[in-house]
Amino acid sequence: MTYPTRTIALLCELLHPPVPPDPRPIQRLHNEMFEGGQPAYAGFQISPQGPVLSNPVVTPGAVSQVAFLSDRLQFREERGSLTHETFASQVREIAERSAPLRGIPVYAGQQIVLRSLVNPKTTSDTRSFLRNRVFGFGDELDLLGRSSHLVGLRLGFEPDPNESNAFGLRIESYNADPRSLYIEVQGSFGPVPVQDLQNVESNVLSTYGFLMERVLPFLGHFDRRDSVGNDGDELG
Repeated sequence: MTYPTRTIALLCELLHPPVPPDPRPIQRLHNEMFEGGQPAYAGFQISPQGPVLSNPVVTPGAVSQVAFLSDRLQFREERGSLTHETFASQVREIAERSAPLRGIPVYAGQQIVLRSLVNPKTTSDTRSFLRNRVFGFGDELDLLGRSSHLVGLRLGFEPDPNESNAFGLRIESYNADPRSLYIEVQGSFGPVPVQDLQNVESNVLSTYGFLMERVLPFLGHFDRRDSVGNDGDELG
């Protein structure tokens, strides 16, 4: 079963050995990007934590920036329109261009977080969907003596012989809209040499692939008309 996903956040951190909080290399990077045309970020600021490249946003709560902290690059795209492919390419470009300017010899690790919303097709209440179909709790939750306004699942997947990276997964009902499931995938990856940063981009794509190729089929197993019982769900 396929689902249209609504990405609400794309986050990435590239860890590196500590470097001095000098804003001049990032200002130079910003100038070079403008000279090349179509820069990924329009603005340059200096924060107490380090220099920041950012884009103006109009949506309340939206963020579009990369912060150059003493021990990491921190990318944040929240409530924007950037696709995961463009985000992945942007992370690689900034990582490649900033490493020699800041004297970074290696990125010691990469952490990625993708947050998306998905609407199941056979229910209008994701709390009931998770409680009754995915978890099969039935009336057992009544033993807790309180009604739950949030129902969710958290899983961790450690590296194995075939995969060196780890994934974390959260699936929850979404308070702002009971029809939507909140899905968060966290990807953790090992060192990436600055001489070849293709993996920085492919790691983002791999994390998104885990969402599309693993998580959504898992949910689709429960989101079928033959799985609808007397749980109060409405068919869509």
